[in-house]
Amino acid sequence: MGRIAGAVGKETASRAREAALGLFARHGYAAVSMREIAGEVGVGAGALYNHFATKQDLLVELMTGHMQALLEAWAKTHDPDSAPETRLDAFTRFHIRFHADRADEVFVAYMELRSLEQPNFHRIEKMRRSYEAELETILTDGAASGAFRIEDARVAAMAIIAMLTGVTTWYRQGGRLSVSRVEEIYVDMVARSVRP
Repeated sequence: MGRIAGAVGKETASRAREAALGLFARHGYAAVSMREIAGEVGVGAGALYNHFATKQDLLVELMTGHMQALLEAWAKTHDPDSAPETRLDAFTRFHIRFHADRADEVFVAYMELRSLEQPNFHRIEKMRRSYEAELETILTDGAASGAFRIEDARVAAMAIIAMLTGVTTWYRQGGRLSVSRVEEIYVDMVARSVRP
């Protein structure tokens, strides 16, 4: 029995997202055409337009999916009522673990913000800001309790996130360090950066 058209369509859209992600990460959004994405999928360019009206729509879908997954995963794993030190430890571990095997997603989500048109940029930036605010709150609470010494919670949050996200540029599974060991090292570095 053959597959129904809807199932084939969903599979094509999924393969297009995967192909676009890899191509955008390797060559950059601006250098990739819908024809190239279609070629990776093994369909004609017209078939992609049944699922994505424009290349911009495809980029937005990739970024939105990444940010939604990030926010949902964090919401499920953290305890907002625990001590700031515990929450900072949890945030550090979560961020590294979530991003470690998503190098392409991370690269596209951060480097291709410049390629977003309005109002797409505003929508994705709002989601990013929501995640960054989670860490800002932890740092602000820690400063208020005397557990942390920070000059500016926003700047500190951005610096910590940049440091943690940087793991995706060098970490490789099967390398010298396990993800768990990387987490331990970064937990210590982050804690030291805010300790009184």
